[in-house]
Amino acid sequence: MDLALRGRRAVVTGGSLGIGRAIARELAAEGVAVAILARDAPRLEAAARDLSGETGGTVLPIAADLSTAAAVEAAMAAAEAALGGVDILVNNAGATPMGRLGATPDATWAKSIDLKLMGYARAARALTPGMRARRWGRVVNIIGRSGHQPRAAYIVGSSVNAALLAFTHALAQECAADNVLVTGVNPGPIRTPRWDALTEQGAAQAGRSAEAENRAAVEGVALGRLGEPEEVAGLVAFLCSDRAGYITGTMIDVDGGGTRCI
Repeated sequence: MDLALRGRRAVVTGGSLGIGRAIARELAAEGVAVAILARDAPRLEAAARDLSGETGGTVLPIAADLSTAAAVEAAMAAAEAALGGVDILVNNAGATPMGRLGATPDATWAKSIDLKLMGYARAARALTPGMRARRWGRVVNIIGRSGHQPRAAYIVGSSVNAALLAFTHALAQECAADNVLVTGVNPGPIRTPRWDALTEQGAAQAGRSAEAENRAAVEGVALGRLGEPEEVAGLVAFLCSDRAGYITGTMIDVDGGGTRCI
């Protein structure tokens, strides 16, 4: 399927590892010029080189800590300058640890809110005006299913993700008149370095091995396995295309059938 994305320009935050890297690869393979953003400059630069080599596309590294307003504004301005404008924003940066309320200090709440909730909002605030002026744009927020299936042992992540579900709906309403479509993707258990870190944290809290924690995680998954980053990336590329031109303000779970609700 040709998604007719060639010539578009995208920003993917958290693009050096896991789901973000897979999304950047998918978009670059479709002919999209991609700027990937992350904090670790050497790892980011290596990822950009590898992705360019794998896809033959343009993948540019922009190192940034997206937890402050000034850093987000500077990074988005740098991306617009490097790409000549941005048509697609994939918000993916964020790393909230496991933890229950009593064991989670204010600093952990603040860090997650600044990086993920406000990071997504600030990036959209910086880039959607240009999209709206050109009357074409896509914002895809990688959120997580804990926003609508909250867990006590992941209280900060659940709360931030729930806020992002509401943010995505509201932004979609605001931008629809200008043909800027906004969607959310909720990955379930996806095999990434981020998932491995959460598994180790959850295992330590539960007093069991990481292997046992992973087995418990997939027990509720209809497909009975972890997902792969590429299985999220393919959906994101579709949502960025005109084939998804009547989809906005919706959230899609990518979790192997783990979410059961009407």
